[in-house]
Amino acid sequence: MALVAGNHFQFILEVGILIFSIVFFTLNIAPISLSMVTLLSLILSVGFASIFGIDLIILILTGGLGQNEFIHPFGSIALLAVITGFASLKVMEKSGVKVQKLRTFFIGITILITISGALMHRTFLIMWVVGLYFGFLIISKSFREKSLISIKQIVMFLGAGICGFIALEVISEILHMEIFSPLLRLSRLRENSIDSIKMVLDNTYLIGHNPESTYWKSAGLGFADGYISLPFSLILMFGLPFPLFFGVLVTKKDQIDYFLPGIMGYAYDFGYLGLVVLMAFTIVTLLVGLKLLTIYRRKREKNNKTYLGREVLLIGSLTAFIAQALIGLFVSNRSINGIALTTFIFLASMVLAHAVSLKRE
Repeated sequence: MALVAGNHFQFILEVGILIFSIVFFTLNIAPISLSMVTLLSLILSVGFASIFGIDLIILILTGGLGQNEFIHPFGSIALLAVITGFASLKVMEKSGVKVQKLRTFFIGITILITISGALMHRTFLIMWVVGLYFGFLIISKSFREKSLISIKQIVMFLGAGICGFIALEVISEILHMEIFSPLLRLSRLRENSIDSIKMVLDNTYLIGHNPESTYWKSAGLGFADGYISLPFSLILMFGLPFPLFFGVLVTKKDQIDYFLPGIMGYAYDFGYLGLVVLMAFTIVTLLVGLKLLTIYRRKREKNNKTYLGREVLLIGSLTAFIAQALIGLFVSNRSINGIALTTFIFLASMVLAHAVSLKRE
């Protein structure tokens, strides 16, 4: 029974190994052509735009009670699909294919996801804008073009963000729906963040934390107490006896899960050593991804068209990984916890799996 996880940390490792194994096997066995990747990115982009839009409609109709907030676990996957699509269009454009209509379609999908995601949650909007910026930057560098985004355009983005902030506040007042109010989010952040930061700094050890500081008090393990976990449904499916935050307990969990950056949530649950391991893993994945993109570019410039599909897929995967890592680690722990943690592991495997095929060649 050695394979049965004894706590959240062991379960995360086991699921991570399983996801990596599946992705590595799939990406290095299945034929990945440019046309197939483009079609999949188109289907996923439309699918996520529809899901986010429907979730927003439910949010409005139910007054903020019935939505699922799919943007948190799947926002980065939507970013992968959109950036992969734009990268595919760039490859086709370089080959002389007319892609204007398809580009207009992708721009429309991007706008729809931006609007629905921004109305659902401001954290998603930050991740989405950051992801688009890095995505277009990576595309321009990969094809040795001038960056599509200049300082002037960044200022315009910031201006649009401020206007969006004001517009959301106005909408919340007109509809009498505080859930749309950015000011409400800021006030909740102010009310919870100070106590949360103090709790983390006063009770975090090199490995784990002070059991008396957890919601479980003396029943806490002092390590992997469930502040960082995989989806509850996955844990319950295997009948694992882990501490889980349900119902009203989510309010208590929010102090770590929502109102703090991921670096503090991971440090508290797994200790400072666990945070160092996570940061090292993130940095290594980023550097490996950038190196692999350089190799793919060299092959393409030598007129080797074998890896075009893999190259654009790597651009999308690396972009989504960077955006989720930045927001999850430094803005909101919710963007790298629960289902979003599974997504983060998946994106990392989608980046690192490319090293196997290139190494084999």
